[in-house]
Amino acid sequence: MKNRKHLLRAATATAVVLGVTGLSACGAAKTDSSGSSGTVTIAVPSWVGAEANAAVAKYILENELDTKVKLTQLDESVAFDALNSGKADAILEDWGGAPKKVKLYVDDKKSVVEGGGLGVTGHIGWFVPKYLVDEHPDITDYKNLNKYASLFKTAESGDKGQLLEGSPSYTTNDDALIKNLDLDFKTVYAGSEAAQITQIKESYKAKKPFISYWWTPQWLNSQLDLVEVKLPAFKEGCDADAAKIECGYAETPLQKYLGADFTKGNKEAAQFLKNFNWTNEQQNEVAALIADKKMSSEKAAEQWVKANPDVWKAWLPK
Repeated sequence: MKNRKHLLRAATATAVVLGVTGLSACGAAKTDSSGSSGTVTIAVPSWVGAEANAAVAKYILENELDTKVKLTQLDESVAFDALNSGKADAILEDWGGAPKKVKLYVDDKKSVVEGGGLGVTGHIGWFVPKYLVDEHPDITDYKNLNKYASLFKTAESGDKGQLLEGSPSYTTNDDALIKNLDLDFKTVYAGSEAAQITQIKESYKAKKPFISYWWTPQWLNSQLDLVEVKLPAFKEGCDADAAKIECGYAETPLQKYLGADFTKGNKEAAQFLKNFNWTNEQQNEVAALIADKKMSSEKAAEQWVKANPDVWKAWLPK
């Protein structure tokens, strides 16, 4: 497996209220991964795009395949442990942030199997608002960031520019990038995806300078005009040593993983999840209903499913 290290998006506060159940490595809800119980447990990373995947999959499994679904919120690394133990059956959006777990469970133990691509391509980078670029056109080159570091100073960043992050619990290359590219910046964590979005929206509305790690797909991108700062180009293997990283982030086709026992015991549900494949735009549509329109994940999924039968019917097992 490719040893890619990507910034995992920060936790969104909506996860808890949208019916996603918490699960720790030692306190997981019991699940019969053989499929005999008819229940499928989907591990959901704590950002709204992943919630959109799980909500749509759950709605179709329950309403079209008569299969009960449990959603459980898990960080990426712990989710692989849950797949291995049978306490979860599927991960629908993996960004490649746990390569050692993939090697252990997929390649070595074979307790987890690849479920194919999600159809969504993820990309992470550093972004600034377009109005700032209009004022300072050369700010989009990382080599010029130090010249503008004072624009981004906050109480939290001290005498350095603030690079806004999401949650400190996720893997990020940004501290290494700042050090290795000799940038006068400091990472400052908002604490969650929702908190980060709030800060970005407030700064954008006031037309204040800000620079933040950000990603696609992201529903908010249709509302704000953000421009990516050009970091050194990603090349395969440039992120192999986390301490020495000097390159930006890759374009990442997001992947699905399934418990091996689950695929044998509940073949119909497993085949559906393997077939589940949609676009960045389709994921954003559901994510925006949840995070922006404040619709429940269940209602958002129902609305999308009813409007797009030509898409999801192709996912059903033959």
